[in-house]
Amino acid sequence: MSDITILGQVALGYSPFIDRQRAVTATRLTVFPLRPDAVLDVGQLLHEVGNVWPASGARVSLNLVSESLLQELLLAQPTANLMVEVPAFMAADEANVDALVALHKNGSTLLLKGRPLKELPRAVLPCFKYSIIDLADDRRVNDPHAPTGVTRSIAHVQSGVRTVADMEGAFARGAEAVLGWPIDDAVTTTAARSGQAVAAPGMQTIAELIRQVDKEEPIEKLETTLKRDPALAFKLLRYINSPAFGLRVEISSFRHAIMMLGYQRLKRWLALLLATASKDVNLKPVMFAAVRRGLLMEELVRGSGDEEMRNEMFICGVFSLLDRMFQQPFSKLLESIPVPERVRQALADGDGPYQPYVELVQAIENEALFDFREAADRLMMSVSEINRAELRALMSASELE
Repeated sequence: MSDITILGQVALGYSPFIDRQRAVTATRLTVFPLRPDAVLDVGQLLHEVGNVWPASGARVSLNLVSESLLQELLLAQPTANLMVEVPAFMAADEANVDALVALHKNGSTLLLKGRPLKELPRAVLPCFKYSIIDLADDRRVNDPHAPTGVTRSIAHVQSGVRTVADMEGAFARGAEAVLGWPIDDAVTTTAARSGQAVAAPGMQTIAELIRQVDKEEPIEKLETTLKRDPALAFKLLRYINSPAFGLRVEISSFRHAIMMLGYQRLKRWLALLLATASKDVNLKPVMFAAVRRGLLMEELVRGSGDEEMRNEMFICGVFSLLDRMFQQPFSKLLESIPVPERVRQALADGDGPYQPYVELVQAIENEALFDFREAADRLMMSVSEINRAELRALMSASELE
């Protein structure tokens, strides 16, 4: 029997809105219909979105790649934290004026997506808080003859950002925020850069703790290592006591954490700590991505894997961007940080049983429908199963912040 709920009829992708301080201020949720003729229920979509982003919660921007579904959304009354992306051709259509004005009055934030081919109706222009301009289509980047010093009529968000250089360039050109994952920078292996990355005291302490936990060394020895960095100890306890972890008792010390969790479960939280330990402001979005990767990879096998596999998948996702953070290839990096063999295969060799899951996560982050379908088929997972895992992971991520 086919899944007739909306999560069985669409593919979901997500990406972050990043401000000038490199903080993630909102999430974009892209919704692709799997069949162009599918009749989709906007009420079901708003229900699923509301489970993750309730009216009192964080902001989410809906990028619906379905004109009929978007037309339905324009007539609905979404909560104020839900932003709506409107393609320029729909914004320019007189038939949509009343719906857009009503949404704006209702408190919804509207974003104009793409460059209008004709002037927008006068009543609609003030409704848009931002325009979304893709990096590939931005004339100020690609046209040497584009006028300089001209102020845009609507503040803009730069989409399609894939590298730190893209991000910095967008802010230099006046973008209010960027939309995308600045994680595609090539890893350099020069001694200077790799030396700087590994020298970060917090990272060194966590790497040492991971090695000690892997060897199941005595608690006293682990506590001695952790005492070198009190801020790190505080952060670890904050993670462990977060709602995402689901413990019924409060963990009050590192010793208590080991007694309650055991060495194997503690590894995953040390992995999370390592992936979020950098003080480099430009790496904040990369750390954000690493946390979501870990949570999503764990959720993808929640129904099919045992606890060992779930923990390994979490570590695989969280560690999957460490090469960017440390500026070292995984083959070198994993010499000093012990990981399970299946994790090593995926990260260092691009192979093994976890690699297809890494590729699925990358397809979701890239909002690439073809790659999403291909990865889902390879894993023999239903679209509904993947979408539900994705929404659970995004909910857990919000509980960690």
